Amino acid sequence: MISKNKLGVVVGSLLGLWHLVWSILVASGIAQWLIDWVFRLHFIKPLYTITPFRLSLAIALIVITSALGYVIGWVLGAIWNWLHTTGLDRMRTSR
Repeated sequence: MISKNKLGVVVGSLLGLWHLVWSILVASGIAQWLIDWVFRLHFIKPLYTITPFRLSLAIALIVITSALGYVIGWVLGAIWNWLHTTGLDRMRTSR
């Protein structure tokens, strides 16, 4: 069994941290160079332009992705626990 809450916090924290780093890259002016480089690595002509940094949007991005990450982690934990208590245990006992 896995704690759905703990998994939600871990996944939410990872997504929030990822988007915090992205926000810092945008604020520092590095994001445009980075996104162009990543596209070129994938043989894609860069088409997107990074807009100027806005603190309110950065906060919204971090909060929303953290909350969404929590929900995703919680759901994954619930699925894991359900498979562990029903599907996997039944497969083990039927052998």
